[in-house]
Amino acid sequence: MLIPSIDLKDHAVVQLVQGERLAIKDPHVVRWIRKFEKFPKVQVIDLDAAMGTGNNLDLVQWIARSLSCRVGGGIRSVDRARVVLDAGAQQVIAGSALFRDGAPDLEFARTLAEAVGRERVIAAVDSRGGHVVIHGWKTTLPLTAAEAVAALEPFCDEFLYTHVDTEGLMGGTSVAAILAVKKATTRRVTAAGGITTREEIDRLHALGVDAVVGMAIYTGALRLDD
Repeated sequence: MLIPSIDLKDHAVVQLVQGERLAIKDPHVVRWIRKFEKFPKVQVIDLDAAMGTGNNLDLVQWIARSLSCRVGGGIRSVDRARVVLDAGAQQVIAGSALFRDGAPDLEFARTLAEAVGRERVIAAVDSRGGHVVIHGWKTTLPLTAAEAVAALEPFCDEFLYTHVDTEGLMGGTSVAAILAVKKATTRRVTAAGGITTREEIDRLHALGVDAVVGMAIYTGALRLDD
């Protein structure tokens, strides 16, 4: 399944290369809401909240009322998760908050799952160079994505795996890295990071993996009407 991504920064839809260089910025958010309204799943990420530089909560809440979406970015507390879910989000995506002192924070993971329901929690595990990265991909941890998902599996119903090495580069993703994560868990896995073509999406679908796509959609490289 193709899951379009809406990344928000400064109340605009953006696409960043490797999480740093701004490649696309479009303040007309409603255009993309309308474009994605027929999709059963849309991913919404508040980049300002994720990076600790602000938040787009009002816009996130508006989108959550308009689309069937999962929301991430700044999910560091039960209260924030509840606010997003109460706005209409189907699930929350927790990332950096699931790690502490270089390891999975099982206490927070358990608290979040018990508070909002495991079925509404997606654990985001991002990796670069074979190791988990957090805090906007700036902090590298001494564990692999497979090790992380194995530890966090009891506290979520789905994992979002981002292969940061290929994120935003429009050159394809690493199916081998995605499969290594899939083999480490019995939970559903959704993949992101450089997925560009219909062929890649179809291949991942055949493997039971959903594909989150951003840059390829916004540049027109992937036509949704296909």
